[in-house]
Amino acid sequence: MGVKRPVVALGIDAASVGLLETWIEQGQLPALAALRARSSRAHLRGGDAYRAETPWTCFLTGCEPEQTGYWTMLRFSPGDYGVEDVGAYDFSEYAPFYALGESYRVAAFDLPQSRLSAGVNGVQVISWGAHSPLAPRGSQPAELLAEIESAFGRHPALLRDEATLWRPHECKRLERWLGEGIERRGKICEHLLQRERWDLFLTAFGESHSAGHHLWHRGREHPLASRIERDGGDPVLRTYQAIDRAIAGIQAAAPADAYTVVFTTEGMETNCMDLPSLVFLPELLYRLSFPDGFGLGGDGSGDLSEPEIPARGWVPAMWSTQAGSTRLRRFVRKQLPSVLSYPIDRLWRARPTSPLPPHTAGKLSYQPAMWYRHLWPQMKAFALPSFSEGYVRLNIKGREAAGVVDAADYDAVCSELAAEIAALTDSRSGKAIVREVRRTRHSALDDDPRLPDADLVVRWMPPVTDTVDSRTCGRIGPLPYYRSGGHTEQAFMWVAGPGVEAGVQLPDGRPTSLPPTLLALLGAPIPSQMRHPPLI
Repeated sequence: MGVKRPVVALGIDAASVGLLETWIEQGQLPALAALRARSSRAHLRGGDAYRAETPWTCFLTGCEPEQTGYWTMLRFSPGDYGVEDVGAYDFSEYAPFYALGESYRVAAFDLPQSRLSAGVNGVQVISWGAHSPLAPRGSQPAELLAEIESAFGRHPALLRDEATLWRPHECKRLERWLGEGIERRGKICEHLLQRERWDLFLTAFGESHSAGHHLWHRGREHPLASRIERDGGDPVLRTYQAIDRAIAGIQAAAPADAYTVVFTTEGMETNCMDLPSLVFLPELLYRLSFPDGFGLGGDGSGDLSEPEIPARGWVPAMWSTQAGSTRLRRFVRKQLPSVLSYPIDRLWRARPTSPLPPHTAGKLSYQPAMWYRHLWPQMKAFALPSFSEGYVRLNIKGREAAGVVDAADYDAVCSELAAEIAALTDSRSGKAIVREVRRTRHSALDDDPRLPDADLVVRWMPPVTDTVDSRTCGRIGPLPYYRSGGHTEQAFMWVAGPGVEAGVQLPDGRPTSLPPTLLALLGAPIPSQMRHPPLI
């Protein structure tokens, strides 16, 4: 495009493309409507496995997870069956795409899953208010974060941007925090844009991600929606409207000749992944390894009464579904605070092959897969903790410290497990809930360090359900629902600015198409490791 012009890139984290389009048509988002009207546009489609873990790393590096080896922040250790939270990608092999050296001035404010990079000539702020930042708070220069928080305040929802879907007061508090955070983010971005004419300015509204996960049910269909307070309109819409106002202010502060790029790296829809990955899959694999045992979700014969709305949070409500619980044990687990219920719960003797209480999993106590971890060495296969798809690890002799499956049997066991998992059905409708069970290795001996920890990745599909039937292990559930919004691989990019033709549909791309596109707009060189060409 010849002349060097500034680029302002604004991420709307985990935005629903369908909702954006609908609300723009209704006149609810005037700033975004005006920007879209003068944009060239592209549909993006992210990876259909590890959807929640990889999109931002793909954006930051311009590389697919097969290149970086970064599939999730949780790393499994076959030596001790441990699970370590490694945080954000370390960028040691592939630097952030905006680490452009001295030739370009860059401002990168609060991008999810990023780290400070020495190659950035400009300013960086990490973990001011991003959803799931995965890295320590900091800035470059070092004093910038404190300066910003002194002038504009901290983000009220940092590291606490969640709400229990059946607790209206928590949902209202979250919406308030997100709105305050969006307003402050907008003002900070305006301030940074007025400080200097940046070659590249980047930020992302993580608030849309949090609203999608935890407030989705209050304006859309969900199995619990009719039984939960829904007055006061749509909090997800109000969150997007706050983002729209902030973008209007950012555009007014940006150089008049700048390219503006609005994008998301993943989408949002009604959640059909949480219970299957968090609970159904770990429990199924547990029952397959211990045929006479039942862990979570009852004894295999649960009735199909209406979904329960628990008195407490999701973790104690889930723990109360352990098979064999007496009425007194269920009361203790569901009604008493954790500081009382867990010590009391220890007084009851459990079978050696029973899941352990949530608090034994430490920081990952909210991941029911970890409640089975002490049993993994005895199991043929087990579910790794997950935030999206289901991840199955086989317990292979010679690979895992206490492996029980011969490497020669790898293909057969993978096929057997895939068939058992694929046969899961929604107990209420009888419909299948598994879209695909995908293998990640040709054999148990594939030891490429860039491969994911899982041997099988399970992709789920609607219907959204709280209980499933297994042809071998009986019924699992009903169980309490978790987050009401979940991820989809549908994403988008809009580009507006000098010389950009309005209304043009650009070629389809991937989240990894965004960095080369931004670099092309900037007139910067595109690194050879970026496999996808610019979209404009």
